[in-house]
Amino acid sequence: MNTTHSPGLGPDLAIAVEGLRKSYGEHTVLDGIDLAVPAGTVYGLLGPNGAGKTTVVRVLSTLARADAGRLRVAGHDVADEPDLVRAAIGVTGQFSAVDNLITGEENLRLMTDLHHLPRQEGRRVTAELLERFELTEAARKPAATYSGGMRRRLDIAMTLVGRPRIIFLDEPTTGLDPRSRHTMWGIVRALVADGVTVLLTTQYLEEADQLADRIGVLNGGRLVAEGSAEELKRQVPGGHVRLRFADPAGYERAAAALTGAARDDAALTLRIPSDGGQRELRAVLDWLDAADVEAAELTVHTPDLDDVFMALTGQPEPRQETTR
Repeated sequence: MNTTHSPGLGPDLAIAVEGLRKSYGEHTVLDGIDLAVPAGTVYGLLGPNGAGKTTVVRVLSTLARADAGRLRVAGHDVADEPDLVRAAIGVTGQFSAVDNLITGEENLRLMTDLHHLPRQEGRRVTAELLERFELTEAARKPAATYSGGMRRRLDIAMTLVGRPRIIFLDEPTTGLDPRSRHTMWGIVRALVADGVTVLLTTQYLEEADQLADRIGVLNGGRLVAEGSAEELKRQVPGGHVRLRFADPAGYERAAAALTGAARDDAALTLRIPSDGGQRELRAVLDWLDAADVEAAELTVHTPDLDDVFMALTGQPEPRQETTR
């Protein structure tokens, strides 16, 4: 099941990749990856540990060199124009770049110095980012005293000092509690609303579903499927309409009319294969009307990203959000 395609390297793409390959010794990490990410969108890379997600980020952000492929980021060739690529991007890795020994304000001021901002401009940018990420009250406290969510917010604030047009977020919510994770999602949405392009790697299915305009599923160094969350879900079998009946007589009449339905006589339910589309749902209701039967309950089940992940990788689904 492979819906990938060659993206071309058009100027309207923030990230364009054709045939990306990367090996370490005899181990092939990326085996011919194609990506096309339009500006101002979120592209989610979903996959198990070892699938190659972080390697994609490292190569595209010039931290590692590709063995083969044509790669353009922000309109610049990654191999030939790495300095121009770096000037256009920001990177937030799996592990925070925050210096815990200094304050949040000092971390941001350090970044403004590294970007060679004039002193007054650096102070203005620092104050704006502290306010934007709700860190003003904690600005003069050591970062070591921050919660995990606060450190992640500071980490992204530091990434934004250079006003990048493209941001790589490599598993940005790993280890965060659900509330902090939802806060981070709001930050990502705000960035995209401002025109920023985000390439997000994640092991959280819900995160990809919530944020990504398009999702690429990596497995074994290959992009095994690509599409919107809804497109990917429609590729996986298992969707169905479930009908529950209040009386056995009605249940039997419905079962006779819906000859392809799976029966559960104990629960008085019928399960009809369906992609959840309006046309199929209308057909089920028409069949019930023709049989003069009214269902007590009708529910539609469509495959979710758990089902997609299992179908495409053959592995248990990655981590889900848990309540703490």
